[in-house]
Amino acid sequence: MVKNRKELIIYKALELYLLNGYENVSITDLQSALNMGRGTMYYYFKNKDEIYIEIVNRFFLRPKQEMLRMKDDIRVPEMIDALLRYFRFLEENLMELEQRNINTSNVIMLLYSAYHRFPELYRRAHKLYATEQSMWLRALRNSMIAGEVRRDLPLEETAALFTQVKDGYDAGRSGMQMDFNMVRRQYQLLYSLISAQQK
Repeated sequence: MVKNRKELIIYKALELYLLNGYENVSITDLQSALNMGRGTMYYYFKNKDEIYIEIVNRFFLRPKQEMLRMKDDIRVPEMIDALLRYFRFLEENLMELEQRNINTSNVIMLLYSAYHRFPELYRRAHKLYATEQSMWLRALRNSMIAGEVRRDLPLEETAALFTQVKDGYDAGRSGMQMDFNMVRRQYQLLYSLISAQQK
């Protein structure tokens, strides 16, 4: 539950940026939507760029970074669980917004715009993506050693498949509501296909 003014600004900005695009939302728009004085806004954030960077860090990059801090002996089921926790975090925060008609395109476009506008955010996101793929490789190797997955798997390609499950949220699926259960089902299907019992 949103409790203080800074939180109110962050969540309302997230909602407006998702629905209207960063370029189409001014500080005046945000101030009007919150019925908040400009001085109060500037007490917490010096400009809308600062709010935007905080949103991307808070809802996308920091949680992903935390999720990827896992032990060396991680296996595929634990990796799936960690990523699903990340998606639950995102879902819970999107449910805090007044508007519930956020779709896949809204999220992709928010991130695309942020990474285009702020190269440092893009570098961090790209590094996290590479880290995730290497974690999938480690998890697959560990699961292979444990006899949980088939030993004839092409590891690089399989790791890429697991990494790309969430990439199904692309702008081409415009209008699709955020269906986090679909991600869970896709991970489970992939795992069932590589399971040692399928051999």
